[in-house]
This record gives sequence, structure tokens and C-alpha cells, in this order.
Amino acid sequence: MSPHVILRVVSKLLIPLIIVFGFYVHFHGDYSPGGGFQAGVILASAIILYALIFGLEAAHHVFPPYWARVGMALGGVIYASVGFVSLFMGGKFLEYTVLHPDVDHGMGQHIGIIGVELGVLVTVTCVMIAIFYAFAGRSPEISDEDW
Repeated sequence: MSPHVILRVVSKLLIPLIIVFGFYVHFHGDYSPGGGFQAGVILASAIILYALIFGLEAAHHVFPPYWARVGMALGGVIYASVGFVSLFMGGKFLEYTVLHPDVDHGMGQHIGIIGVELGVLVTVTCVMIAIFYAFAGRSPEISDEDW
């Protein structure tokens, strides 16, 4: 029997809960503290935990490094596109009120904030995973015997 069987079983139970909590923080972020940055770090921690328990190669199969590179750029594009949409609709850059005609209830504000936070979520998640992959993929400069 593997000596890490308890870690593997517990992490298989925890990782889905971490992901659900990350999305909860993201979607609840425009009503209370939280949002894209915090949710991005939480989602990245699920992938990092997976890599620590099951190995870096297994994590590369679940979340390839290419996705991390694309996601870093895509998040910035999502963020900027919210601003450009508000510009094209006659407002200022990132002026959310022009995104929905119902100004009294602030629906444009919610649409804009969710869009911006989605861009932040994608960028932060992918940057954190890319940083982890960069450090975890390095070969040690000192061999284990020299320690």
C-alpha cells in the first residue's frame, strides 16, 4: 500500500471543495469582500495542491502550462474589453453605468464588476499556476547526496 494513500484520498475530497469555494468567493465578491484576486489564488491553490500530492506531470495533464500562458493574456483582454465596451457605448473607460440602461438599480455596475473580476480571476489563477510550475520544474542545483 502507498504511504501517501491518506493524502491522496483527503486531497481528492478537498480539491472540489476548494474549487467551489473559489467560485463562491468570486461570485459573491461584488456584494462583500472578495472577488477576482482572492478567488484566483484559491483556484490556483487547488491545482497546486493537486501537483504537490500527485506530482508535477499529473498536474501538467490536468492544467497544461500552455493554458496558464494563454490564460494570463486572456484575463487582461477580458478586463480591457469591459472598458472598451463602455467606451463604444458612449461612456468613459470602465464606466459601468452605460452597460445597462437601468441606472436606478445599478445593473450596469454589477455587469461591469463581474466582467472585470472575471478578467482578474483568470489572470491571477493562471499567473499563480505559472509561477508554481516555473519553480517546481527547476532542477535542483545541489544533489540530494550533497545535503
